[in-house]
Amino acid sequence: MKNLEIQLIRNASLKINYGGRVFLVDPVLGSKNSFRSFVDPGKNLNPTVDLPISLDEIINDVDAVLLTHTHPDHFDPKAIEVLNKNLPVYTQPVDVDIVENAKFINVEAIETSNQVGEVNITRTGGKHGPEKDLELLGQVSGFVLEAANYPSIYIIGDCIWDAEIENNIKKFSPDIIITNSGGAIFMGETRILMDEKETVKVAKTAPKAMIIAVHLEALDHCKTTREILIAEARKEQIKILVPENGEIVKI
Repeated sequence: MKNLEIQLIRNASLKINYGGRVFLVDPVLGSKNSFRSFVDPGKNLNPTVDLPISLDEIINDVDAVLLTHTHPDHFDPKAIEVLNKNLPVYTQPVDVDIVENAKFINVEAIETSNQVGEVNITRTGGKHGPEKDLELLGQVSGFVLEAANYPSIYIIGDCIWDAEIENNIKKFSPDIIITNSGGAIFMGETRILMDEKETVKVAKTAPKAMIIAVHLEALDHCKTTREILIAEARKEQIKILVPENGEIVKI
């Protein structure tokens, strides 16, 4: 197997060096408190922490952008401002117009799967919360990255645990699974993201996979912390990697 690198920038923003390409996933590049709170919308409280590295270091070697969806905690105004508008952007069909309206000129919808150089990207489904809130929360996607002689990667995206996610894991048997595990709460009451218990379910469903948990400790509506997640994994005797902001996981 060939080596790859996954760097957690902050929240769900990742740099993945894979199959001869550097993908920037769900870029949120604004400074601390640069966009609105999800708890008190009258205030700018997000992100709750600064970037761990410089903008130049994040964007200079990027070959393509991969967007699971376009909520501001996955694609923020600063990213729109600083990213090269010629960069290829791959996203779900429902978000193509939004990205094009942000002046990106090489936007490609992933309906089912797209070949990007050596890398095949397959779009997966999932739900950003319970059925009653999906009209407000909108559609989200995940992606499976596959390339010859590389471990496969399943980026689950902003999804709660359900039969669809379980079936995706069984269908693709990914070597690496990236979970968004912050346990975010919508409208003060409804959880719209995996928490520590659902992340453990992912790990138990894929006992041979490396689980990397992100989307933690960067937004004011996310209640699951790294400490909570690590404690739950230890209690369940499950191995889950919980990187710090800026940390590079080399595989």
